[in-house]
Amino acid sequence: MTTTTTAAPVAGPKDGLPSMIAYLTRVLKTPTIGAFWEELAAQARDENWSHEEYLAALLQRQVADRESKGTIMRIRTAHFPQVKTLEDFNLDHLPSLRRDVLAHLATTTFVAKAENVILLGPPGIGKTHLAIGLGVKACHAGYSVLFDTASNWIARLSAAHHAGQLEAELKKIRRYKLIIVDEVGYIPFDQDAANLFFQLVASRYEQGSIMVTSNLPFGRWGETFSDDVVAAAMIDRLVHHAEVLTLTGDSYRTRQRRELLAKDNRAKHD
Repeated sequence: MTTTTTAAPVAGPKDGLPSMIAYLTRVLKTPTIGAFWEELAAQARDENWSHEEYLAALLQRQVADRESKGTIMRIRTAHFPQVKTLEDFNLDHLPSLRRDVLAHLATTTFVAKAENVILLGPPGIGKTHLAIGLGVKACHAGYSVLFDTASNWIARLSAAHHAGQLEAELKKIRRYKLIIVDEVGYIPFDQDAANLFFQLVASRYEQGSIMVTSNLPFGRWGETFSDDVVAAAMIDRLVHHAEVLTLTGDSYRTRQRRELLAKDNRAKHD
């Protein structure tokens, strides 16, 4: 049995070691280590770190930076209309939403299990905000996410279908761990569109997560998809492994209007 030993780097000129480290970090594609090794080395000397502690600190800095950049990229490529977080959502205005259920969804374990989330409720209560917030959580957890409205999803699938590329497009979409379909029910679809949407849902069944927001209860989805049978089959696949949240409350637009009127009335009486 032979043992391989690694020789210490030759010091060379005064700036030889820093130059060598700069070169090696470029080769390894670890720019954060290249930028911070000297700073952390000084801290290690001051605080009497072991070699292992210094190495761990360097690697942790590199990994944290890479994960941060990865999260930013995932959020950017998710195509959220706006970046909104769960932390920014005012839960006091939505008493029908169980805090424990939302906290569980925020762990994004539903994505790992290829489960779905359905948000039902009237317009303006924050369904899209919640969907984006959960999508952002999934991005932070390392999952690929893609957001769009129901009408845009249909347009995308229709274009692929007419180009003879529907299966290829569905396969491409399956690469995303979570897709978000916003505003189901706002615009009715014809039979062809309903069939395309059904194929999207069916292609992800137990393979990837779907999050859907809708202003209509399930009993009225037949109105949107022009076919009660297709709607029933779609709902069956969506809810089989799903958390369904039926939300009630005031529209935030109505609430804002009411608050503005109250503010104006107070100002008039001051």
